[in-house]
Amino acid sequence: MAQHLKFIVTDPVGLYATPTTELVNTVRQFHCHVTLKYGAKEVNLKSMMGVLSLGVPTKATLEIITDGEDEKRAMEIIIKTLNELNIAHIE
Repeated sequence: MAQHLKFIVTDPVGLYATPTTELVNTVRQFHCHVTLKYGAKEVNLKSMMGVLSLGVPTKATLEIITDGEDEKRAMEIIIKTLNELNIAHIE
């Protein structure tokens, strides 16, 4: 069953290249599908260009969905990474 995580971007610059690179590199190690939703748009969180194409500003509400064989572990590591990067408030 898919895992869902909603969070608000707190970094004043939004979701910019440096934390996006770390997040994308983190999720690439997992076999499950990892989707990032922003408004009506969805991208593969394993795609740097896909994530940056969203142009996510500060205070934006996002959702991450993991779905597949290692979805729970992926979500645990995503939460840990978001906390370490200090760019988001997890709801």
